[in-house]
Amino acid sequence: MPAPRASSALQRFTVLDLTRVRSGPTCVRQLADWGANVIKIEMPEHLEEGDPMGGPRDGADFMNLHRNKRSLTLNLKSPEGVALFRRLVAKADVVVENFRPDVKDRLGIAYGDLRMINPRVVYGSISGFGQDGPYAKRPGFDQIAQGMGGLMSVTGLPGQGPVRAGIPLADLTAGLFCALGILTALLEREVSGEGQWVQTSLLQAQAFMLDFQAARFLVKGEVAKQAGNNHPTSIPTGVFKTRDGYLNLATTGQAIWERCAKAMGADELIARPEYAKMSLRSQNRDKLNAELQAYFEKDDTANWVEKLNAAGVPCGPIYAIDQMFADTQVKHLGIAQKVDGADLTLMGQPFGLSRTPSHLDTPPPARGAQNEEILAEFGLAKDEIAALKAAGTI
Repeated sequence: MPAPRASSALQRFTVLDLTRVRSGPTCVRQLADWGANVIKIEMPEHLEEGDPMGGPRDGADFMNLHRNKRSLTLNLKSPEGVALFRRLVAKADVVVENFRPDVKDRLGIAYGDLRMINPRVVYGSISGFGQDGPYAKRPGFDQIAQGMGGLMSVTGLPGQGPVRAGIPLADLTAGLFCALGILTALLEREVSGEGQWVQTSLLQAQAFMLDFQAARFLVKGEVAKQAGNNHPTSIPTGVFKTRDGYLNLATTGQAIWERCAKAMGADELIARPEYAKMSLRSQNRDKLNAELQAYFEKDDTANWVEKLNAAGVPCGPIYAIDQMFADTQVKHLGIAQKVDGADLTLMGQPFGLSRTPSHLDTPPPARGAQNEEILAEFGLAKDEIAALKAAGTI
């Protein structure tokens, strides 16, 4: 009986998942949630040393990252384990790893080794700083990449000092970019018939995510600084205190600014020469924000949201996480999903496909729960599997 799949979109692909912690599992989760046959390869429990990387199996983080996968235990530090892994690679489409760059070479499972077995294999690698270069052997960690990638220098209030983002942005984006690279390579393989090596790093991903702030430097030599909640170019944009909380406001262009002022009952601000155009509003940002603040404090957030949205002015409340999940539109979008057959709710995929949707088919597997099932699918006989188990290879 075929293993259940989360979608039919990627069901023809088999993925060997060697990843740990966050960036690599984020990548593979994308493939698993869209129906790839993902085999999570883990060390046998008797060989695991210290606290598990990525947290306990029953922790929220592990469950979020490893749903829709099956587990195979395999000792890659033994010649027998590597030999078995190579047998799996011969029939696989994708291998994903996020070891330090030298580890896969030491184990004999680098891309160059595996492409000799299966020229069609697509090999995804995520590292901290890249597969080569002066920092290649440094240990990679999200917060380090946020700092070196420029994000912490533009996050936070002016003069506050560097502030990291409240989510592991470098880890998450590196994982997503690796998944995108793998899918791109699989599409190209349909033309060439050959796989290739997909490489990204936390540092690359974080630098890329600077986006327009990086472009400001590359094109004009401008070095962005901390601006708090103020947008560097769209004014007024920021956070304003209301009578009962806070409001996010975002105005871009003259028309939206004028609609905003009218909806607030602040028509007189439109005629002020110091606010007549964007460049002047930028020069007088602090004064304008203070004047708007006096208006916002007179009413509740919900009322402002209703008034401004009715006028076509982008705005919204600022939610804590529990408030976000309680929002009617968030509920309508269905981003929080029940896992089939389990008393467990996790985040679903943030995009949909009309014919081949994704769903949360299975909870994270127990370690080695599908050993016999998976190896039988790859052609191993029962006595062979028993011998591997007796030897501690699986």
